[in-house]
Amino acid sequence: MRLDKFLKVSRIIKRRTVANDACDAQHVSVNGKQAKASYDVKEGDIIEISFGGRNLKVRVKDVRENVAKAEASDLYEVII
Repeated sequence: MRLDKFLKVSRIIKRRTVANDACDAQHVSVNGKQAKASYDVKEGDIIEISFGGRNLKVRVKDVRENVAKAEASDLYEVII
């Protein structure tokens, strides 16, 4: 699954266009490297987001196309 779509489906970022813009502005890195929105997210990847003065680091636990709102947080584990 594309990185921008994963960020939206997991509800880390509310809109896919905002996730795409964050990737383009180099606010998102995966496994320590700057990532484009088209990066293919896999289980075990560590995603770091620095957005609006805040830093968020999560580990991908599962990748699914459709997720209910209540289950969205099951897709990742917050590290920091």
